[in-house]
Amino acid sequence: MASTGIPLDSAAIISTVLEGILYGFSVLMFIGTMWALSYKRAIRDINRPIAVVAILLLILSTVHLVVDIIRIEDGLVKYGDTFPGGPTSFFQEISQWTFVTKNEIYFLHTLLGDGVVIYRCHVVWKSVWVIVLPSILWCGAAVTGFIAPYYASQATGGKSIYTDETGQWVTAFFVFTISTNLISSGLLAYRIWAIECETSKIRATKGTTTYIVRVLVDAALMYSAALFSTLILFARSNNGQYVMLDMIVPIISIAFYMVLIRITLKKVTRNHLSTVYGVTISETERTNAQQYPMEPLQIHISQLTHTDSASHGAGNQDRALKLTCNAGSMEGASCDV
Repeated sequence: MASTGIPLDSAAIISTVLEGILYGFSVLMFIGTMWALSYKRAIRDINRPIAVVAILLLILSTVHLVVDIIRIEDGLVKYGDTFPGGPTSFFQEISQWTFVTKNEIYFLHTLLGDGVVIYRCHVVWKSVWVIVLPSILWCGAAVTGFIAPYYASQATGGKSIYTDETGQWVTAFFVFTISTNLISSGLLAYRIWAIECETSKIRATKGTTTYIVRVLVDAALMYSAALFSTLILFARSNNGQYVMLDMIVPIISIAFYMVLIRITLKKVTRNHLSTVYGVTISETERTNAQQYPMEPLQIHISQLTHTDSASHGAGNQDRALKLTCNAGSMEGASCDV
């Protein structure tokens, strides 16, 4: 099947430019992640496995971008005039070492990101049986991810990735990784939501677990949307999949960094409010305070006084005491008697 969409040389330029932009964002978010992991923690208390994963993601995305730049330089400058068929034929040759290397890096990057989601799912559920299916799918992605580059390196005669056996393995890889991500993220979000429902019955204020679920769902949706788009373009033999494929690499890093940064920022904000006001004020409480403001309150107190002194007379006296309190101010209240 012939490829459609933009020319391959144009796709290579566009994909590298967009990848570079997203890579810049991922570097900034990597710095934020290092801050989030070390915020108010001693070095020995830092989550080292997560820190190692963050560093590996940065290294892999950096190497991937470098290989893409080398591939563009080879196709447009170094071999642009000497390669049979010109730059378009060069970028269509899937046996080029730059093409094989960049895809191997992408597969490793994806497996690392999916492995972190499975690990989080295991930590939250505290059960090995829950992650059996995601682990099997992850292993399937690992197998197809290593076989596809091998077939690409053995391709001859300018075979297209869409018609060669490589395309079948690439399609299988996309199916495995999408299933792994959706199932693991779904199990993780459901478990956190279930814990929130249980604890909310005995807690007066709103907890942060709902926010964590929203953060995890946002990251999973962003990554899954990129994967689905790439799979659809690949199935239609559209060269736009090369653009999406290169963009997915920094997107995986951004999705991973985003979870840690947003949760830490939420924690810092709550701690700041607690320090300023002395208590932690939830969004619900602030909303209720705005909808139902306090108004002056009149209290009538009936007091029974018994006097034995003859000079004041015998009997019972009833006195009404009118008390007006203005509690409209947050800092204090004034009372007029």
